[in-house]
Amino acid sequence: MARATGLSRMTISRIWRAFGLQPHRMETFKLSPDPLLIEKVRDIVGLYMNPPEHAVVLCVDEKARIQALDRTQPLRPVRPGQAERRTHDYTRHGTTSWFAALDVKTSRVLGQLPRRHRSLEFREVLGRDRRGRPLGARHPGHPRQLLGPSKTALIRRWMAKRPRFHVHFTPTYGSWLNLVERWFAELTNKQVRRGVHRSVTELETAIRIFIDAHNADPKPFVWTKTADEILASIARFCPAQNRRSSRTTYG
Repeated sequence: MARATGLSRMTISRIWRAFGLQPHRMETFKLSPDPLLIEKVRDIVGLYMNPPEHAVVLCVDEKARIQALDRTQPLRPVRPGQAERRTHDYTRHGTTSWFAALDVKTSRVLGQLPRRHRSLEFREVLGRDRRGRPLGARHPGHPRQLLGPSKTALIRRWMAKRPRFHVHFTPTYGSWLNLVERWFAELTNKQVRRGVHRSVTELETAIRIFIDAHNADPKPFVWTKTADEILASIARFCPAQNRRSSRTTYG
């Protein structure tokens, strides 16, 4: 920039600081095109901040194609003055899928690692926990509030036969509203990416160990931002994004 404008590097740096410009940084975004975005945001945030009495609120989701990765060379462990080192390339030893439900009140995670990724396996997860017991068996008379399950005909029929289950869908491209997605990110960063898995069996064992460690001392998520604050943030972002897009030229 300094070479192109004929100014000094310090002058360019002062201009950037004065106007808050950071051209070296980049962020991603995805606005939801869901026509019911406002209604769904208010519905889901309301469940977090003011759940129905005597109800079990479960965030349900699926994660497909979790890769069992092994580095092409052995890891170099942490030593004094040296961070852990690993090769940038890897060998993949297969994939697995995970269906999970997170209890909003306790933050306990219930889930299964099926060999196949179909609606049939997802229905089994909805009906059973990791010990084979009916989901929410400790509160058999309480309604279930489920966020984000599959929309296939099989699951819809299963839900229709169980009036105690009330389904709340997250908006399109709005998985950030689903707490189990945040837990997926924690699992990915702390276990899947940091680990070395030479088979799908090793990967599934590592995931189960991570779940057991989490459930041994769960720390509930506390949702603090209201629906009005979220929608106001989206409203502020949209005009600014439109102004940037209108100033963009292509040639």
